[in-house]
Amino acid sequence: MSDKGPDLWLEKIKKCQALTESEMKQLCEMMKELLMEESNIQPVQSPVTVCGDIHGQFHDLLELFRTAGGFPDQINYIFLGDYVDRGYYSLETFTLLMCLKVKYPSRITLVRGNHESRQITQVYGFYEECLNKYGSTTVWKYCCQVFDFLTLAAIIDGKILCVHGGLSPEIRMLDQIRVLSRAQEVPHEGGFSDLLWSDPDNVEAWQVSPRGAGWLFGSKVAREFNYVNGLSLIARAHQLVMEGFKYHFPEKDVVTVWSAPNYCYRCGNVASVMKVEDDLEPTFKIFSAVPDDYIQETNQNNQRGGYFL
Repeated sequence: MSDKGPDLWLEKIKKCQALTESEMKQLCEMMKELLMEESNIQPVQSPVTVCGDIHGQFHDLLELFRTAGGFPDQINYIFLGDYVDRGYYSLETFTLLMCLKVKYPSRITLVRGNHESRQITQVYGFYEECLNKYGSTTVWKYCCQVFDFLTLAAIIDGKILCVHGGLSPEIRMLDQIRVLSRAQEVPHEGGFSDLLWSDPDNVEAWQVSPRGAGWLFGSKVAREFNYVNGLSLIARAHQLVMEGFKYHFPEKDVVTVWSAPNYCYRCGNVASVMKVEDDLEPTFKIFSAVPDDYIQETNQNNQRGGYFL
């Protein structure tokens, strides 16, 4: 393979042109090799921009990069998972993020979300999208192998924990996350699953989640976890926020970052990215969805039935 391969793939995918099956195999192999070197909690230094769910909204991901100030050649990024499902362009979205990771491995961190899973993607669109675009499930399988190696969390300057979902009653210390075996399909229960599925809520301590996985956790739980682990903030995604971001408790020690504007092309929400500078005081940049007619125009050969109704 030519050394120019990843550069050519990046230029291709920036135009929302899917790679060939052979190119995807090479890209996914390169990704797995990179991700194997990362720890379950990947350390990241500020300044960095933190991004929430994308869900296959490729053109809005390009808008995110414009809003944040550029691709990872100029800015460091942490993405909090849920790259695929629900949007029209899950394949192109995840491919772009993989190409950027391969080209700028130390400048972009990809955390695993609950949708980076074989079981979930077979229900919510990514499996079907790969089948429609390639005529087989081979590329979906390659991507699922990459999912298994994505890190479970990132930590900014040892103070801000970045995770897709939230906390777990089985995890009191960060070191308990560091020793989890992550190279597997997302389990149905336990600490690994909870990190990807849990939500902050107005509850006393822990409460069963209506999602059917993970837990609801209250302000006391978050406050104790942050204190014990020397954290100032938990940054997470996983929940639609109409205003783009939301602090959940009076202490402002848990924040949701949501980066899919006009979610599912119908929710009417704005999106945000969270900028963390050296002072570790988060600021938020808000952005809106690209026009629907632009998405529909580029999507005219990519209809997938009534999935979005």
